[in-house]
Amino acid sequence: MATIEKSITIDVPIRVAYNQWTQFEEFPRFMEGVKRVEQRTDNRLYWEAEIAGKDEVWDAVITEQIPDRRIAWTNTTGAKNAGTVSFEEESPGVTRVTLQIEYEPDGLVENVGSALGMVDRRVEGDLDRFKKFIQGRGRETGAWRGEIHDQHVEGPGL
Repeated sequence: MATIEKSITIDVPIRVAYNQWTQFEEFPRFMEGVKRVEQRTDNRLYWEAEIAGKDEVWDAVITEQIPDRRIAWTNTTGAKNAGTVSFEEESPGVTRVTLQIEYEPDGLVENVGSALGMVDRRVEGDLDRFKKFIQGRGRETGAWRGEIHDQHVEGPGL
């Protein structure tokens, strides 16, 4: 498994950054190669993306979600991948977002791309586009404030 960890500082309150990240169906607006994300239940997602020139689909489950702190997931179908995004208030109105992704490159093209740092650059670009997206809007497109622990959903409390 390969692991990538990247962080970015965003000039919005932690609640705004976190709330926007819970809007998974908006990911194609700032994530390179992501064509569609469908939230099927509070903790289940369906993804369609282009990776290394190939169309890929997979299902993922949110394993942990704590408002304003962290969201963790793992895939349940497709090539092995998992990750965590965490949110930390650096100062009032300024949030540090850290994205950690673990993945298993599938096939020669993905292995070469991983070795050449293509995935690193894609993750950096995704974070930069997220920053521009949320700072440009100044507010989130929606929010889900429930909690998930060990894949168990504990209410949407706004």
